[in-house]
Amino acid sequence: MAAEKKQAAIPPRYDLDAKWDACLDLTIRRFFYSSLAGAFSGLLLFRSPTTRWASVAFGAGVGIGTAYTECSYIFDGSPPKLSPKVSAVPSGSTQEEKK
Repeated sequence: MAAEKKQAAIPPRYDLDAKWDACLDLTIRRFFYSSLAGAFSGLLLFRSPTTRWASVAFGAGVGIGTAYTECSYIFDGSPPKLSPKVSAVPSGSTQEEKK
């Protein structure tokens, strides 16, 4: 019962144990599935063992990279909002049309 009260007392935003568990789970899953996808695509596309292992390594790197990005979002908060930069200055084509 004491553990349940302790868990209820920590807001999810500050619960580092849950964040580390989520990141570890995410990293292992993405590493495994990306390596598996790299191995499968290497078997389909390449004949040389060196290029097959390179495709496995590439898949593992993609998995680790995406897991790192997602974990940084988990620890730092929401991802930054990307908004298109719209210029307030009209382009040259619209100025020519007005003439």
